[in-house]
Amino acid sequence: MPELGRLLHAGPFHLALRAALAARGLPLHRVQHRLAARGIKLGVTSLSYWQQGARRPRHAESLRAVTALEQILELPDGALLRLLTGPESAPGPARPASRSYRALVSVGAAVERLVEALDLPPDGGLHSVGHHERVRIGPAGELWSRESQQIVRAHRDGVDRYLVVHHGDPGCDASRVRVTAYENCRTGRVRCHPAAGVVVAELLFDARLRRGDTYVFGYGVEDGTGARSGEYVRGFSYAGGQYMLQVRFDEAALPVRCRRFARSGPRAPHTGLADLTPSGRHRAVHLVEQTVRRGILGIAWEWA
Repeated sequence: MPELGRLLHAGPFHLALRAALAARGLPLHRVQHRLAARGIKLGVTSLSYWQQGARRPRHAESLRAVTALEQILELPDGALLRLLTGPESAPGPARPASRSYRALVSVGAAVERLVEALDLPPDGGLHSVGHHERVRIGPAGELWSRESQQIVRAHRDGVDRYLVVHHGDPGCDASRVRVTAYENCRTGRVRCHPAAGVVVAELLFDARLRRGDTYVFGYGVEDGTGARSGEYVRGFSYAGGQYMLQVRFDEAALPVRCRRFARSGPRAPHTGLADLTPSGRHRAVHLVEQTVRRGILGIAWEWA
């Protein structure tokens, strides 16, 4: 097993762990059972993220699990543990600089709690290449629905899902919000935070991506449960990629003014203001950003 020996010597941790698992022919569920027999509770998902490089063991209980893994995989004492002081990731293109949910949306703390409850890494491993989004405003001025067509690129190996985050307007009943997969994906786990009006849903891809791969998929969100809406915003964790947003208004609820805007954060002032004129027949306005910046981009409107 020369490859395993090389990885145990030079790392990185996730590739050494993956090679050790392959060398012993142990599937993750059997490893989980052997850890449980030693009194260590660790999910298969966490093990999977460790070997993908999406997460690294840091806490005391996780490090105890790594020590047990060395025994289960018949490795020398400390062979995996010492690699945890090395580089964070395998050699290769660095992932784009990103911003956290808390830096983008006012309900970022609620979003992060839902993501942690799903046992997902903070970095989903994807950044947007292109995103076309269509929002429909209902007859009472409420956010009725939104549809997205996205092109993403993986910046690490093993990515197989996208996380949809929906923040409804005041009064939103998060339990009634529906997320539907349209193409090249299927809906996975869905969690909501009723107090914050937030829904987080997995979209599971039909393929597992490698670093550099692109993927096209579509999905929709049905809401219609909140109060009259005054804006629609999209937060961008990563810079780059094209974004198109179209907002269509019901004939029974037409605004008197529409403007595009940008913000660096949820409490930052509006910048880049520009008036948008709805088309008469389609009752819609849109914006196109060829290369987005990290932060917030949106359209706001005023009612009579």
